[in-house]
Amino acid sequence: MKVRILRGQLQMATQADVRRIALSLPETEEAPNHFAFSVRNRGKRKGFVWVWMERLDLRKPRVPQPSVIAVRVASLDDKEVLLALDPAKFFTEPHYNGFPAVLLRLPAVTARELKPIITEAWRCQAPKDLDIKQHTLRRRAVSPGRRSSRRTRN
Repeated sequence: MKVRILRGQLQMATQADVRRIALSLPETEEAPNHFAFSVRNRGKRKGFVWVWMERLDLRKPRVPQPSVIAVRVASLDDKEVLLALDPAKFFTEPHYNGFPAVLLRLPAVTARELKPIITEAWRCQAPKDLDIKQHTLRRRAVSPGRRSSRRTRN
């Protein structure tokens, strides 16, 4: 995977990176009307990453904050670990109290750092029998025009 470099520094992750990573995971669906991704589990869509809807004014509806995503975590303990690990990247707000999700500042991470975070969020919501590795191998096997990395001798 290539890491983008901007003026000699690693470039921040973007919503395009979030979309690319999320949609690379098996059976992921993107919401049609807002920036959110889910996977079906027992017939229901289970969200694992979505744009943070920030409350700017208590009298007005929340508004999307495109530089921040909410990411599902396995437990409240995992949430506390992430929040303590790097407050520059991870934070929360009262709306998420008691809910297993953290808020992540996209400018504070690279796409390379983002991939395992989103993958773990997907694992929290995906059916246990859905396997990323088998999906990746199956996708590679059926991809038309894909060249083998092995060279054959004649």
